[in-house]
Amino acid sequence: MGIEVGSILEGKVTGITNFGAFVALPGNRSGLVHISEIAYSYVNDVHDHLSEGQEVKVKVIGVDANNRINLSIKQAEPPPARPERPSGPRPGGPNPRPRAEGEHRPARRPSQGRGFTPEPAQPRGPASFEDQLKQFMASSDSKLSELHMNEKRGNRRGGRK
Repeated sequence: MGIEVGSILEGKVTGITNFGAFVALPGNRSGLVHISEIAYSYVNDVHDHLSEGQEVKVKVIGVDANNRINLSIKQAEPPPARPERPSGPRPGGPNPRPRAEGEHRPARRPSQGRGFTPEPAQPRGPASFEDQLKQFMASSDSKLSELHMNEKRGNRRGGRK
Protein backbone atom coordinates (compact mmCIF):
# COMPACT_ATOMS: atom_id res chain seq x y z
CA MET A 1 0.00 0.00 0.00
CA GLY A 2 1.49 3.35 -1.03
CA ILE A 3 1.43 6.25 1.34
CA GLU A 4 -0.10 9.27 -0.39
CA VAL A 5 -0.47 12.88 0.68
CA GLY A 6 -3.91 13.42 2.19
CA SER A 7 -4.44 9.86 3.40
CA ILE A 8 -5.38 9.30 7.04
CA LEU A 9 -3.68 6.36 8.77
CA GLU A 10 -3.39 4.72 12.16
CA GLY A 11 0.07 4.57 13.68
CA LYS A 12 2.01 4.09 16.90
CA VAL A 13 4.34 6.65 18.48
CA THR A 14 7.83 5.10 18.50
CA GLY A 15 9.93 8.03 19.64
CA ILE A 16 9.60 11.54 21.02
CA THR A 17 12.04 14.40 20.46
CA ASN A 18 11.97 18.06 21.39
CA PHE A 19 10.80 18.91 17.84
CA GLY A 20 8.10 16.26 17.39
CA ALA A 21 7.31 12.55 17.42
CA PHE A 22 8.11 9.61 15.17
CA VAL A 23 5.18 7.39 14.25
CA ALA A 24 5.32 3.81 12.90
CA LEU A 25 2.99 3.42 9.92
CA PRO A 26 1.60 0.41 8.03
CA GLY A 27 3.94 -1.17 5.49
CA ASN A 28 6.93 -0.98 7.86
CA ARG A 29 7.28 2.78 7.24
CA SER A 30 7.60 5.66 9.69
CA GLY A 31 7.03 9.39 9.61
CA LEU A 32 7.49 12.49 11.69
CA VAL A 33 4.81 14.62 13.33
CA HIS A 34 6.37 18.04 13.80
CA ILE A 35 5.61 19.75 17.13
CA SER A 36 3.50 22.34 15.28
CA GLU A 37 1.26 19.58 13.89
CA ILE A 38 0.48 17.83 17.19
CA ALA A 39 -2.39 19.97 18.47
CA TYR A 40 -4.38 23.08 17.62
CA SER A 41 -3.23 24.62 20.88
CA TYR A 42 0.35 25.70 21.66
CA VAL A 43 2.61 22.72 22.36
CA ASN A 44 5.53 23.55 24.63
CA ASP A 45 6.53 19.95 25.39
CA VAL A 46 5.61 16.99 23.17
CA HIS A 47 5.44 14.76 26.26
CA ASP A 48 2.42 16.76 27.46
CA HIS A 49 0.43 15.44 24.46
CA LEU A 50 1.97 12.13 23.42
CA SER A 51 3.70 9.12 24.93
CA GLU A 52 5.69 6.29 23.35
CA GLY A 53 3.52 3.34 22.34
CA GLN A 54 0.40 5.51 22.02
CA GLU A 55 -1.88 4.75 19.06
CA VAL A 56 -2.60 7.88 17.00
CA LYS A 57 -4.54 8.84 13.89
CA VAL A 58 -2.36 10.84 11.49
CA LYS A 59 -2.75 12.55 8.15
CA VAL A 60 0.04 12.43 5.57
CA ILE A 61 0.80 16.08 4.74
CA GLY A 62 3.94 15.57 2.70
CA VAL A 63 6.54 13.21 1.30
CA ASP A 64 9.85 14.86 0.43
CA ALA A 65 12.47 13.92 -2.19
CA ASN A 66 14.22 11.61 0.30
CA ASN A 67 10.92 9.71 0.91
CA ARG A 68 10.57 11.15 4.41
CA ILE A 69 6.94 11.27 5.46
CA ASN A 70 5.56 14.37 7.18
CA LEU A 71 2.52 13.73 9.34
CA SER A 72 -0.08 15.73 11.21
CA ILE A 73 -2.21 14.66 14.14
CA LYS A 74 -4.22 17.87 14.31
CA GLN A 75 -5.20 17.75 10.62
CA ALA A 76 -6.50 14.19 11.02
CA GLU A 77 -9.40 15.54 13.09
CA PRO A 78 -11.66 18.53 12.48
CA PRO A 79 -10.57 21.67 14.33
CA PRO A 80 -12.25 22.32 17.68
CA ALA A 81 -15.15 24.76 17.70
CA ARG A 82 -14.10 28.31 18.50
CA PRO A 83 -15.77 29.75 21.57
CA GLU A 84 -18.27 32.47 20.72
CA ARG A 85 -17.20 35.98 21.48
CA PRO A 86 -19.36 37.70 24.03
CA SER A 87 -21.39 40.50 22.55
CA GLY A 88 -21.25 43.98 23.97
CA PRO A 89 -18.38 46.31 24.75
CA ARG A 90 -14.92 44.86 25.17
CA PRO A 91 -12.94 45.51 28.37
CA GLY A 92 -11.00 48.71 28.00
CA GLY A 93 -13.25 49.74 25.13
CA PRO A 94 -15.46 52.77 24.90
CA ASN A 95 -17.59 53.79 27.83
CA PRO A 96 -20.77 51.66 27.73
CA ARG A 97 -22.80 54.48 29.36
CA PRO A 98 -25.79 55.25 27.16
CA ARG A 99 -25.82 58.78 25.78
CA ALA A 100 -28.62 61.14 26.56
CA GLU A 101 -30.83 62.20 23.70
CA GLY A 102 -29.06 64.84 21.66
CA GLU A 103 -25.72 64.17 23.39
CA HIS A 104 -22.86 63.43 21.06
CA ARG A 105 -19.24 62.44 21.45
CA PRO A 106 -16.86 65.31 20.81
CA ALA A 107 -14.65 64.75 17.81
CA ARG A 108 -11.01 64.01 18.57
CA ARG A 109 -8.34 65.66 16.59
CA PRO A 110 -5.38 63.50 15.53
CA SER A 111 -3.10 65.62 17.74
CA GLN A 112 -4.95 64.45 20.86
CA GLY A 113 -3.48 60.95 20.81
CA ARG A 114 -1.95 59.37 23.88
CA GLY A 115 1.42 60.75 24.89
CA PHE A 116 1.50 63.35 22.12
CA THR A 117 2.12 66.98 22.94
CA PRO A 118 1.17 69.21 20.05
CA GLU A 119 3.56 71.96 19.01
CA PRO A 120 2.33 75.52 19.34
CA ALA A 121 0.16 76.52 16.44
CA GLN A 122 1.93 78.44 13.71
CA PRO A 123 0.17 81.42 12.18
CA ARG A 124 -1.77 80.41 9.11
CA GLY A 125 -1.57 82.04 5.77
CA PRO A 126 1.37 83.02 3.63
CA ALA A 127 4.21 84.42 5.73
CA SER A 128 6.71 86.71 4.11
CA PHE A 129 10.13 85.39 3.23
CA GLU A 130 11.68 87.56 5.93
CA ASP A 131 9.35 86.09 8.59
CA GLN A 132 10.15 82.56 7.48
CA LEU A 133 13.87 83.36 7.52
CA LYS A 134 13.65 84.84 11.06
CA GLN A 135 11.77 81.75 12.27
CA PHE A 136 14.37 79.43 10.72
CA MET A 137 17.30 81.39 12.18
CA ALA A 138 15.73 81.38 15.68
CA SER A 139 15.13 77.63 15.48
CA SER A 140 18.64 77.04 14.16
CA ASP A 141 20.26 79.16 16.90
CA SER A 142 18.28 77.30 19.55
CA LYS A 143 19.40 73.91 18.22
CA LEU A 144 23.03 75.02 17.93
CA SER A 145 23.12 76.31 21.50
CA GLU A 146 21.57 73.06 22.73
CA LEU A 147 24.26 71.06 20.89
CA HIS A 148 26.95 73.33 22.30
CA MET A 149 25.65 72.79 25.88
CA ASN A 150 25.58 69.02 25.40
CA GLU A 151 29.14 69.14 24.08
CA LYS A 152 30.31 71.07 27.16
CA ARG A 153 28.60 68.59 29.49
CA GLY A 154 30.37 65.71 27.73
CA ASN A 155 33.79 67.35 28.24
CA ARG A 156 33.32 67.37 32.02
CA ARG A 157 33.42 63.58 32.02
CA GLY A 158 37.07 63.43 31.10
CA GLY A 159 36.79 63.99 27.39
CA ARG A 160 38.74 66.50 25.25
CA LYS A 161 38.62 70.19 26.09
